[in-house]
Amino acid sequence: MRTLLYVEDNQANMELVAQLIDRRPDMRLLRAGDGLRGIALARAHLPDVILMDINLPGISGLQALKILRDDPLTAKIPVLALSANAMPRDIEKGMEAGFYRYLTKPIKIAEFMEALDEGLASAGTV
Repeated sequence: MRTLLYVEDNQANMELVAQLIDRRPDMRLLRAGDGLRGIALARAHLPDVILMDINLPGISGLQALKILRDDPLTAKIPVLALSANAMPRDIEKGMEAGFYRYLTKPIKIAEFMEALDEGLASAGTV
């Protein structure tokens, strides 16, 4: 069983991803509503892939990513950014920060599933 941790404060986006993951019997979904809870869940469960919103309450997705990258336990987990910030500079900043992929909202289902599969394939090797 593979695990996806989704760090997102928007309930509608959380439900959409939950519905998509429900279609995959090989996967389970962990949910966190803010960056600090996401970091705690990542350390406790060591998910295969993390999907991270950028604009979170408390610390941002970029700050959470830095904390995850600096922790040897979570440093190799692929983290996919998912953000409404879709300008080329936003995407560039996200990739420079160390996100595995940068997806924009609204979620494009085919693109999301492809990025998820890529992340799962590289889990532990990033």
